[in-house]
Amino acid sequence: MKDSFIDGGTGCPDAEDRRENPLADKPAACSNTVCAPERTHGEEGLTREGAASARPAASGGSSHPSGQTDGAAREESLEGQGSAQERVAASGGQSVSPGQERVAASATPSVPPEQTDCYLGIDIGSISTKGVIIDAERRIIARTYLWTEGNPADAARRVVADLGSQIDRDAVRVRAVGTTGSARRLVGAMCGAAVVKNEITAHAVGTTFLHPDVRTILEIGGQDSKIICVENGIAVDYAMNTLCAAGTGAFLSSQAHRLGVEVEEFGEIALTSKKPANIAARCTVFAESDLVHKIQVGYAREDIIAGLCRAVATNYLNNVGKGKQIVAPVVFQGGVSKNVGVVRAFEDELGMDVLVDADGHLMGAFGVALLAAEAAPAATRGAGVGGACGATAGTGAGSASAAGGTAAAGGVSANAGGEPFDFDALRDFEFATREVECQKCANHCEIICVYRDGAIIDSWGNRCEKGAVKTAR
Repeated sequence: MKDSFIDGGTGCPDAEDRRENPLADKPAACSNTVCAPERTHGEEGLTREGAASARPAASGGSSHPSGQTDGAAREESLEGQGSAQERVAASGGQSVSPGQERVAASATPSVPPEQTDCYLGIDIGSISTKGVIIDAERRIIARTYLWTEGNPADAARRVVADLGSQIDRDAVRVRAVGTTGSARRLVGAMCGAAVVKNEITAHAVGTTFLHPDVRTILEIGGQDSKIICVENGIAVDYAMNTLCAAGTGAFLSSQAHRLGVEVEEFGEIALTSKKPANIAARCTVFAESDLVHKIQVGYAREDIIAGLCRAVATNYLNNVGKGKQIVAPVVFQGGVSKNVGVVRAFEDELGMDVLVDADGHLMGAFGVALLAAEAAPAATRGAGVGGACGATAGTGAGSASAAGGTAAAGGVSANAGGEPFDFDALRDFEFATREVECQKCANHCEIICVYRDGAIIDSWGNRCEKGAVKTAR
């Protein structure tokens, strides 16, 4: 079998993002990568914890023309891989496969007693908010994963506070901040970010840093999913689905609740199925109806759950991946990548191995932290991270591009005068919001506009390009 990867993000790579990857020449090493596992631990669409596993990428370029997958349910059992609990390594609690020989510790590395320059990355999603701090060697020294709970500003404050509690603030100096995700501009303004990037770019940068030979990145998050095609370390094509929740983390969470099962248990239960049920997943409504029918006619719970995992994979390939050549190595990312049942379903449908990194659910935050590290030398000269340091701002959900934008302004002074990022200053950031109904298409999305000093600094809620709101630079 060939290897494959899965990852994700929202937004659209702009011309500058496509032109080059400033980290392409970096060594593909990270102390937080598990090098050779077999399967991942079952997580919900988005579970707070969960040990991920990975396998080494194979050389060669096996491809799979998405949209032409074999939809026939396989009869063979999904058992025999061993439980995730049995594969937990003593180091860092990482889930690993039997016989694994090389596992890099995922535990936070110690920071030397002398002051160390570090960089902060935050990925603010609709369901979860992720954050990491990396050191000068691009190693993750602090990480967090929290629920957004409909309040990205509060989520950002909680993420920053949690990261700050994991480090010695006297020894660690955060020299630059990067933000990505659906509320990246708001949180970028709050943090005085040097870099504000769309998720496509952030995930591509983070993944290619760890896996220079990656060709396909798959990502399924809480409410959307994406695919990124990579050539020579550069994202050359992508597609995403933000209009339908079918096959996302929210969909799996909803079905888990209906079945009375913890979503974290989905993956392990799916592996015990000997005959996965056929469940339609092109639409959430149809999937739920089909699920109820399968319960009523007496299908075994494990067969229904395995069918749901398979439906997520086929729905993704037939919609998000439609028309894309899925070429190995493939990486799978996003919260759903922690569900071993979905990982197995992708491997069955693609006929190739799928790689899942230990910190794959944090890849957007890691990627934008890498970009912040690259921007830091320019940011520390003159205005600092909170000033006009020439970083590129990303775009709103579904919008096209924003090449040549500037860094977020008016937020926490992270580097002005050489001062490090202030972990406590986010509490004093004030802004106002107003809800407007978009009339530009039949969706009539409710868009939240964020104002600071009378100017729009961010917006979210639009599900297509027509609802994109122009923000102040």
